[in-house]
Amino acid sequence: MEVPGLAHNITSPLSPCEGMIKDLSLDALQLCERDGSISEMEELPVPQNIKISNITCDSFRICWDMEPRGKERITHYFIDLNKKENKNSNKFKHKDVPTKLVAKAVPLPMTVRGHWFLSPRTEYTVAVQTASKQTDGDYAISQWSEIIEFCTADYSTVHLNQLMQKAEVIAGRMLRFSVFYRNQNKEYFDHAREAQDNRMLQSVKDNSGSHGSPISGKLEGLFFSCNTEFNTGKPPQDSPYGRHRFEVKAETLFNTDTNLYFGDFYCMYTAYHFVILVLAPKGSAGDDFCKQRLPALDIADNRFLTCKQGEAGDGGLVFHHAQDVILEVIYTEPVDLASGTVAEISGHQLMSMSTVNAKKDPSCKTCNISVGR
Repeated sequence: MEVPGLAHNITSPLSPCEGMIKDLSLDALQLCERDGSISEMEELPVPQNIKISNITCDSFRICWDMEPRGKERITHYFIDLNKKENKNSNKFKHKDVPTKLVAKAVPLPMTVRGHWFLSPRTEYTVAVQTASKQTDGDYAISQWSEIIEFCTADYSTVHLNQLMQKAEVIAGRMLRFSVFYRNQNKEYFDHAREAQDNRMLQSVKDNSGSHGSPISGKLEGLFFSCNTEFNTGKPPQDSPYGRHRFEVKAETLFNTDTNLYFGDFYCMYTAYHFVILVLAPKGSAGDDFCKQRLPALDIADNRFLTCKQGEAGDGGLVFHHAQDVILEVIYTEPVDLASGTVAEISGHQLMSMSTVNAKKDPSCKTCNISVGR
């Protein structure tokens, strides 16, 4: 099936959206040259009842109804695709250039696919008009259809597996560790003791990391760290999140009754790369959420975070983390402060290292895949 190509420097005078035409093409779509001008001749049917379906992070299917009158003269469809305007966007930032797609008139529905102009989790508007190419190169066109809105989807597990494979390449050797830790300010822990029955409660994950991550803004949990300093084997004494640290033995959160999932891989315009993992007790609400959306990891055999039985006679569990990425571990259940200890760290609060709502570098070849950011 032919899919839309891109219009070349032609703007329909009846376009529902303003802006220049972006010179792009669609995967598996034939590029359609639009030499000549657009003319208004005998009326062509206007697309009606536009329906969008099969939406992914970088594609969608589109179909519509048309009156039979003049239908046999249609040779092309013009599709006007634009990001929906955000009234809170920076007024000094350049607007996104709208995309005019040109498709030969193929049987509907038609799949529109293109990671270079479709981004995950993004609202778009789309309108369609029919056209008939004349012998002299001119086009007879219909009026534009009504404007329809839709939102692209999150990354699928296929995309997340691609991200995970890229993360595995740079994960590095495994270092042993024994505790998970969580830094916050003193007031946070005081509030947990006084108002939350001595428990740290989950919150919804922020929008840090990949734009298409299925856990951002949806998964509830508590962020923990486990990275250690290679020369001491202990947690670092600096943190961007607060001078008070809760430490808990690794087996309290990570054991044979816990499932482990890969969540994301990103960087923030720096040399440091972050991997987000999710720890979910088996059968919990967080576990059910992740099973449907995230790649599961073997807790004893993966490149990021492992939990294995110790040597014969040891009897305990042994834990290792990847050395060359910074792990952000989300635990999906409340954690009682009585299960660990809270103490003040001796180092500094390095705010520049915070990943709260951090935006992923879209130009990094190490941590991006070809389906948007």
